[in-house]
Amino acid sequence: MKKLLPLILMCATPAFAQTSPLDGDWTGRSNNGSCSAPLEYQISIDTGIVDGSAYDTSAHGPVPNLRKTAPPAPTPGLWQIHGLAKGASFSLMTTASVKTEDRRSGKLSVTAQGPTLVVTEQSGCGRTATLTRN
Repeated sequence: MKKLLPLILMCATPAFAQTSPLDGDWTGRSNNGSCSAPLEYQISIDTGIVDGSAYDTSAHGPVPNLRKTAPPAPTPGLWQIHGLAKGASFSLMTTASVKTEDRRSGKLSVTAQGPTLVVTEQSGCGRTATLTRN
C-alpha cells in the first residue's frame, strides 16, 4: 500500500493531464439559418472535454393565457453542449432544455480555423457560428 499511494497521488495531479490547443473559453453568435433567431454560444474546453451552452436571446417564458386556449408548443431557448475536442474537426452533442415529452437533441460539427472555431448545426435550423477565444 505504501508503494501504491505515491503512484495514485502522482496520477491525480493536474500536471499529468494532457492539454489541448483548443483549451479555453469560447464565445460567439450564430447566423439565423432557416430559423428566425440566432444563438449565443458559450463553450469551455478543458483538456479536450467540451462543456457549454447555446441560447436564443429572443426566447421568452410562458405568458398568461387570457383566452383559455391551448398554449403554443414550447421552443427550446437553451441548449446544453458536450463532447470531446479531438483534432481540428470534431462533433458535439446538443440537448434542448424542454420537457421530457418533447426531448430534442442534435449534433454540431466544429472545425478549428486559425484563432476561431466554426460551429455548424447538422440538423434543425442549420445555423453557423464563429467562436473566438476569450
